[in-house]
Amino acid sequence: CEFLVGQDGTISFLEVNTRLQVEHPVSEEVTGIDLVREMFRIADGEPLGYTDPAVRGHSIEFRINAEDAGRNFLPAPGTLTAMRTPSGPGVRLDAGYEAGKTVPQTFDSLVAKLIVTGQNRTVALERSRRALAELEIEGMPTVLPFHRAIVADPAFTSEPFTVHTRWIETEFDNTIPPHSGTGDIEAAQPREKVLIEVGGRRLEVVLPVGFGSAAPASAPRTPRRGGGMAKQAPVGGDALVSSMQATVAMVARIDGDLVDTGDLVVVIEAMKMEQAVTAHKPGMITNLSVTTGQTIASGAVICEIIDM
Repeated sequence: CEFLVGQDGTISFLEVNTRLQVEHPVSEEVTGIDLVREMFRIADGEPLGYTDPAVRGHSIEFRINAEDAGRNFLPAPGTLTAMRTPSGPGVRLDAGYEAGKTVPQTFDSLVAKLIVTGQNRTVALERSRRALAELEIEGMPTVLPFHRAIVADPAFTSEPFTVHTRWIETEFDNTIPPHSGTGDIEAAQPREKVLIEVGGRRLEVVLPVGFGSAAPASAPRTPRRGGGMAKQAPVGGDALVSSMQATVAMVARIDGDLVDTGDLVVVIEAMKMEQAVTAHKPGMITNLSVTTGQTIASGAVICEIIDM
């Protein structure tokens, strides 16, 4: 059962989810009941056999998603080159991947769930800081830096804590640098705002300058039709490129179309997140090299927009 608590303390019913939830480990940790086992047992006809279970302690679950917190949680599919897991009292890791496995762009970005339990919230937070520091995933961005920042933020750790459902959007000071597999060079680049669409809502994402815009007109280009990975190109000039590895969900233009800056060209999708790729300059669409359903790499050339 889910509820919302208003700023005035009013508790309002939200919904009942009659299925296993992603958050089920916290219920298991504070009650000692294996919910998955109980579902099978009851489905087999056995009686429930107990009343409301006694709740003890405090449990926190951290979803470890393949997203780049330094780029406003942009989906980041890739291959885990190394994974070191935490241990110790009250630490549980439910993982769907291990080193050497690839997180695809076609499904949810959840890599693992870290569940930390203590006798009270203070102990759970202390154990969480240690467990998050010990958990390491290499080869691709994850939200681990975000979780580490949250469990050290007074808004989350103070008593009473002051976080709310829009706190991350409105108050959290996200100073997490963009992920760079080779060091801090990328994080030092100047940035620009790119408009994306998530669940019908338009949001601004901060990216390194040129990351989602253009490539030199002189760069070698080979138009591709159908499946496969599109050709990559450097940044600058007439070429419009993809800001992330994704699948083309919609193509809104054809060769010869005239566009203004900001006009929709294609919509790409990765890990249940859609992004509108818009024209970075006015001109005419040419060499459109993607089709609906095609997989494209981060930095792949989508089309060129030439001056008229």
